[in-house]
Amino acid sequence: MATTSIGTATMTAGATMTGRKGRSKIAILLLLFFGWCLGNMDRLAMSFAVIPLGKEFGFSSSLIGLVLSSFFIGYVIMQIPGGWLADRFGSRKVLLIIVFVWSVFTGLTGSAWSLISLLGIRVLFGLSEGSFSPAAFKMLSEVFPKRERGRAIAILLSSGGIMTVLVPILSGVLITKVGWRGLFYVIGGVGIVIVALFLLFLNPRPVEEAEDETSGAEKTSAPKGIGQLLRMPMIWQLIIVNFSVYTLLWGTTSWIPSYLVKARGLSLMSIGWLQIIPGVGSLASMYLSGIAFDKLKPTANKTLSIIASALAAATLFLMYTCPTVALFILYETIFSLALGFIVPYMPTVLMKRLPSSVAGSAIGLVNFAAQLGGLVTPLVIGVLVDLFKGLFIAAFGYLIVFALVAFVLFTFLKPTQDTRPSRG
Repeated sequence: MATTSIGTATMTAGATMTGRKGRSKIAILLLLFFGWCLGNMDRLAMSFAVIPLGKEFGFSSSLIGLVLSSFFIGYVIMQIPGGWLADRFGSRKVLLIIVFVWSVFTGLTGSAWSLISLLGIRVLFGLSEGSFSPAAFKMLSEVFPKRERGRAIAILLSSGGIMTVLVPILSGVLITKVGWRGLFYVIGGVGIVIVALFLLFLNPRPVEEAEDETSGAEKTSAPKGIGQLLRMPMIWQLIIVNFSVYTLLWGTTSWIPSYLVKARGLSLMSIGWLQIIPGVGSLASMYLSGIAFDKLKPTANKTLSIIASALAAATLFLMYTCPTVALFILYETIFSLALGFIVPYMPTVLMKRLPSSVAGSAIGLVNFAAQLGGLVTPLVIGVLVDLFKGLFIAAFGYLIVFALVAFVLFTFLKPTQDTRPSRG
């Protein structure tokens, strides 16, 4: 099912990409898609591995939260430098190096012998993966015209939805067969294969050959670096809203498996199969959002994000209070549909409003806030669960607050705002 969805969405995104240039763009998009699948697999697998891992080392919920958050320490640190490196040295070089290095650290995760070693490996893993997002988005901005970038971004980000479907099943099977350590050895090996594919086939056309729809006046007034980007009000709006949105994303992906085991009494294998349903919902909404972002006006897309954030808050409340697992999965699926519309919105606004010369730096700045949410949230939720003696009521309340914050921030966001740096 996932493969069919990828092919259909790629054909939709490539409907206007005919001839040699079109084939080149589609090939690059697919390679980046597989790279992002690997990145999501690495991160999501820990949410399942941490259950047997925590038992082996005798970790409390707070320490499990620390393990889940440790990856994001390095990941957050590298967002802004990673964007700058992609702008300075080229996205292809950055992508090749970081995928190789993070695959090595993924494998080393399976060799951890203590809390300190595990935390150290996860931080270094995060450092190596932190440049992927800004470098990948920069490459997309180099080879896709603005009218196609929404769909390209949605397809790239939909890897998260596909991995949400596949990783629970794969993690459950591999942990059962080879243990949580073997799980990371296998994923590290897959990463080396992805590096080989990048080396052989990831050869984008030079920037000057890509279709550029930016007018001369816009090029003259466009920001030239990180300093000027930080003088743009729109950047600060997106930084704040992205922190809130990714608090929801990483709060749910990192803790729902543990919640379903501890509070609902499910096994890892049953969780793996049940998580297919919200994963498919997330995947579908990602593709639909990409089409919407390319076809609808910016104000209409903003309205969709406002509605989706309100829906996310409501379904989080219903997920905690519902009496049955079936209802939980239903509400989680609606939550995933809502979040699938929100997550691609921020990079789409940036890549449609800014030139590719600063795309890496701009994405790095906004992603810094996003991954800061990923750093803080798993740890906070772990502490809250311990404080409430194993109950998740405060954890869900924490996420609901940030869903409402996103709702308010989207209301005041100005997606058509002038992109020239403020002179104030």
